[in-house]
This record gives sequence, structure tokens and C-alpha cells, in this order.
Amino acid sequence: MKSLLNVASFVLIAGGASGLLHEWLGWFRLFGFLRYLGPDGYEVYTYVVLVALGVVLGAVNASLTREPSATGASRQGPSH
Repeated sequence: MKSLLNVASFVLIAGGASGLLHEWLGWFRLFGFLRYLGPDGYEVYTYVVLVALGVVLGAVNASLTREPSATGASRQGPSH
């Protein structure tokens, strides 16, 4: 599941960023299939949402792969 989240995060971020570049500069279409996700006239908003969703998926993946630290109990200080 972690690698699937990595791939989905990459596709959403790269596709959204390339879609924004295509809308603003008129070139660089990387993931053309993502343009069918949004309605006509709302392409820029769709690409911004795709980038934000990709960042969220990346953060979720990072939190899933992070292991609990062994020093977490020592931060609480000595117990009396």
C-alpha cells in the first residue's frame, strides 16, 4: 500500500504541475489523461486540487512509513 501511495502521489503532483504549466505556458503536457478529470473551464482549479491531493497523499504515506521512535518514552522525564 505504501508504494501505491507513492505512485499515486507522484502522478497527482507531476500531472497537476504539468497541467498548470500547460495552461499557463501552452506547452509541456506530461500526463494528458488527467485533463479529463475536470470540467471545461475549470482546468486550473482541477490541477491545483490534484497537486494538493498529491501532497496530502505523500504526507499520509510519510506518516505510515514513520516508525515510532524508541526514545519517545524518555522525553517525558523521570517519573517519581
